[in-house]
Amino acid sequence: MRYKFISDSHTHSERSFDGTDSVMMMCEQAASIGLYSITVTDHCECNEYFEKNVSEDISRSVIDTYKARAFYHNRVKVYTGIELGQPTQDPKAAREALLLGDYDFVLGSLHNLRGEEDFYYLDYTEESAAELLGRYIEELQELAVQNLFDSLAHLDYPLRYITGSAGIIPDKKYFSDMLDEVLLTVIKNDKAIEVNTSGLRQVIGRTLPGEDVIRRFKALGGKYVTLGSDAHRWGDIGSGIEDGLRLLGACGFTHFTVYEKREPQLLPVS
Repeated sequence: MRYKFISDSHTHSERSFDGTDSVMMMCEQAASIGLYSITVTDHCECNEYFEKNVSEDISRSVIDTYKARAFYHNRVKVYTGIELGQPTQDPKAAREALLLGDYDFVLGSLHNLRGEEDFYYLDYTEESAAELLGRYIEELQELAVQNLFDSLAHLDYPLRYITGSAGIIPDKKYFSDMLDEVLLTVIKNDKAIEVNTSGLRQVIGRTLPGEDVIRRFKALGGKYVTLGSDAHRWGDIGSGIEDGLRLLGACGFTHFTVYEKREPQLLPVS
């Protein structure tokens, strides 16, 4: 490997509703391919937290990572994380979930708008895509202001489906001021954005967010960027992370970030 500190800070185990493999299997893969660190960030969809007893799966995920950390301590750093989905839609659930473990890292994400299904399930037209994207960025700003996370996950998430699946390319210039507001709030709160590499193995064919947003974040004064494969099975652990590091270097970043006990640790890109 060209890079010394390859780290995957967004992964899902069988404790996520859409994950398939155990934490131990994921960490074994991380160790076998030479990762510096892996962070397990199982899903906590806050808008479904009480309805679907999500706390049980999160608690088990936390215990699994504690065990894996002890087992793999000489081979790969294992961090305990959580992905808070839609925390603004149920703040009580979000607060409760954050008490379930001694987390190293908290991702904040938005998979669906209030009253809507996950963007994965929606049908899109040129008109509806623009309207939904605008609402998405507005709700992202709420999430940024709420400020419960360490890194804001996969900006551009709707485009994974709007562009990747439906082939619609919205003109993002209409949303540039709104997106700047989100990025500036993240920067003001001294938090990170994520470069999510899942899009590199999907139809959209690029990171989420894309290079334009990463460069804009840097230009506005953004300091912290995390990298995550968004793996939901052991075989995708670390996928695209080296590509993400190359992209960060091209955008002017000399360091990326891994979180330990909710504190940013800067590691060299090169």
